[in-house]
Amino acid sequence: MRTPLSTYRLQIRPSFTLYDAAELVPYLADLGADWVYLSPILTAEEGSDHGYDVVDPSAVDPARGGADGLRALSDAAHAAGMGVLVDIVPNHMGVATPAANKWWWSVLAEGRASRYAEAFDIDWDAAGGKLRLPVLGDGENELEQLKLVDGELHYYDNRYPVAHGTASVGDSAVDVHARQHYELVNWRRADNELNYRRFFGVNTLAGIRVEEQWVFDEAHAEVKRWFDEGLVDGLRIDHPDGLADPKGYLARLRELTGGAYILVEKILEPGEKLPADWETEGTTGYDALADVDRLFVDPAGEDTLTAMVPLEPYADMIHGTKRAIADGLLHSEVQRLVRLLPAGSGLDSATAADALAELLACFPVYRSYLPEGAGYLTDAVIAATVHRPDLAAALQTLHGLLDPLPGASAPVSLQDLGELAVRFQQTSGMVMAKGVEDTAFYRYSRLTSLNEVGADPAHFAVAPSQLHARLLRRQLEQPAAMTALTTHDTKRSEDTRARISVLAEVPDEWSETFTRLDALVPMGDGPMANLLWQAIAGAWPLSRERAHAYAEKASREASASTTWTAPNAEFEDRMHAAVDAAFDNAEVNALITGFVERVREAGYSNSLSAKLLQLAMPGVPDVYQGTEFWDRSLVDPDNRRAVDYARRRRTAASFADAGVPAVDEEAAAKLLVTSRALQLKRGRPELFTGYVPVAVHGPAAEHLFGFDRGGAVALLTRLPLGLEQAGGWQDTAVVLAPGTYRDVITGSTHHSSGRLAAAELFGTYPVALLVREDGE
Repeated sequence: MRTPLSTYRLQIRPSFTLYDAAELVPYLADLGADWVYLSPILTAEEGSDHGYDVVDPSAVDPARGGADGLRALSDAAHAAGMGVLVDIVPNHMGVATPAANKWWWSVLAEGRASRYAEAFDIDWDAAGGKLRLPVLGDGENELEQLKLVDGELHYYDNRYPVAHGTASVGDSAVDVHARQHYELVNWRRADNELNYRRFFGVNTLAGIRVEEQWVFDEAHAEVKRWFDEGLVDGLRIDHPDGLADPKGYLARLRELTGGAYILVEKILEPGEKLPADWETEGTTGYDALADVDRLFVDPAGEDTLTAMVPLEPYADMIHGTKRAIADGLLHSEVQRLVRLLPAGSGLDSATAADALAELLACFPVYRSYLPEGAGYLTDAVIAATVHRPDLAAALQTLHGLLDPLPGASAPVSLQDLGELAVRFQQTSGMVMAKGVEDTAFYRYSRLTSLNEVGADPAHFAVAPSQLHARLLRRQLEQPAAMTALTTHDTKRSEDTRARISVLAEVPDEWSETFTRLDALVPMGDGPMANLLWQAIAGAWPLSRERAHAYAEKASREASASTTWTAPNAEFEDRMHAAVDAAFDNAEVNALITGFVERVREAGYSNSLSAKLLQLAMPGVPDVYQGTEFWDRSLVDPDNRRAVDYARRRRTAASFADAGVPAVDEEAAAKLLVTSRALQLKRGRPELFTGYVPVAVHGPAAEHLFGFDRGGAVALLTRLPLGLEQAGGWQDTAVVLAPGTYRDVITGSTHHSSGRLAAAELFGTYPVALLVREDGE
């Protein structure tokens, strides 16, 4: 198996195609990236910028460069000695435009008789043999807007097939609609009455059943061609938790690819481990991101930041948000579980739905993979019984049904488990994602740099000794897993989070700043105001348009003062007025710009230190597009904006003639740190094969974190404001074997007699990457 040393993620889309990526390869090679990492490239919905709404898995998207574009990129990458990693989407397909998806169109036209009826996860019996499509608006008699056009049913710009023999001369469109295998219903009915599995709550993404061999084969025929022809070297698997059988899927995929490198976008909760028997090299790195961020959070700031804005305990909050999702957005999934209960279960439907929703709200991780993770189900039953003792009997009954083979050891087939147990596992991850990532993370605003998937915002900081232990374990257990700081899905990019984390070093100053801001332009929602002002401070300067777009998305995702489906105009007017005030009100603007100036230098330090840590620590580091410069993005689509590569190329070219760039807003310093670390890892991989903590002595020892990867020694600064207030490094030193060391970032040389002074090491940058120069 060929394993990358590092990757560089590119968002391939109509405005940046595979041909554009091919032209970028020389820059990426010079940067030091080992593999090019591509977002989904199979044919997606027209105009899709992200590519996760695949409508045709049999071809590379022509709008993204098509088969020839992939060949061009592959040839360029391989000629440069680089590999190619591609993101694929096995869980669902895009169905927003039925005519664009031949699988979905066939099901709509032929119903259960369609060859593809088995490919989609549809409960036909739940709607009298019809497939419910939640597309109608809120007007009265919306079906009367249907028209028969050229043998199709049209609803405004939406087109649907007409089954053979169901339309006669003189029939109205409403009459013809009544004879179809599908039923167009009001969009609000989806949450309670949908009878096909979605991706989370997205009606236009329909789940497919890759556990069926022929579905797997047909959905992966193009992927197989990539490996048969040597075009692609590895895969990133989107959302494996949606699959009925992730383990079986990965085993098939490993065989199909001939044993290629495979990563999974699996979100691990703190302390959770990836199933050991999965055919994968590891996760895409959210677990690493959580550990890195917390090294730069001052634990001394926790109490002040906690007291600023009243928040319910995080565990209570996520129980409530998950329960609300199970009772609301995903209630149709709960209802499907109820329909799967055996007739002799003794549970009436209302009690069963209540108990199932409570179990989902109490599930401590995204999902189990029975028999793996059966203990999590037990934990959920216990927690649910404590929350709802009135459901104790029902919960015990469900426990036996949801784990029908207690104590079993692998392998266990899907048939052995039964559909109820399998579907519950698929559903728990959906509830976790929507209740935590997409709701609670927008409510729990104590320190928002900690609100990222795979993390628990209630876990405030990590001590250096704890992180050393985790990194050593990572080296031992998953040395080829990815590490990440920014992705296309992060709530805030790495440099935004790096600046926000400084708030923990100056909690009183932030508390005072926030109190004044909230008094000047009150929103009437303290937690949301805190989240929004942290975002503006973290991303400043940002455009007014970006700030307004973020405010709207964040507040509606939080679903506290406003929602997507029922916007609160009064609240949103106050919120947008506050955003405008950041630009137009001199006093508000002065508060924001003054605070940002206060934490700017510390933010730079955190950014460079976190970047070196991620690039040098055990694992395969990914650099998300453009983040070799400062990137202060917010949640998507803000973090998927176009990247100015011409400027990055010019800056990289200047390194040959200029001195070490200053750490300032020009961002050249971050590009230098990123490129030097990547180049060293790619050029001398033997220096990155182990992990030993570097000992530090002196009054500022807690501010220096260092490790030796087997020849490459990474040293970095943490809690820079505290370091400054304590008088700097003074006589703090790192313990290094006697010899001469070169800092590959700045080019400076250091001589150790057993100790190296921190003040000397960090005279230019807050980071250093050392390599022995004297051959010892």
